[in-house]
Amino acid sequence: MARYKDYNYDQLKLLPISFSRQILPGTFEHTLDYIVSHELKLTIFDARHNNDETGAPAYDPAILLKIVLYAYSRGITSSREIEQCCRENIIFMALSADTQPHFTTIANFIQHGQCPCKSR
Repeated sequence: MARYKDYNYDQLKLLPISFSRQILPGTFEHTLDYIVSHELKLTIFDARHNNDETGAPAYDPAILLKIVLYAYSRGITSSREIEQCCRENIIFMALSADTQPHFTTIANFIQHGQCPCKSR
């Protein structure tokens, strides 16, 4: 009779993840991250937020731009799917710094080029 290694689906495993190490040099996501962070002027988004003194902090437009452009490069156009990727895909988690924006925030950013000040 054949013998197999023991296994158990009810076990837990904690995996430490460094998001900065997930974006490897030479990859598309590394180039995207660099261009959005260092080459683009995103100050146009600052005027759209009036939350200096009151209101909740907004998501950084650089983060939203990174995840939207990365999603589009992978053929993902649904804001709900992009939200899901930010919860489940390690590259999306790394690009978004694990902020996990809500799909309505993503959709609003795509439609109007702005993000609501309400962080979810």
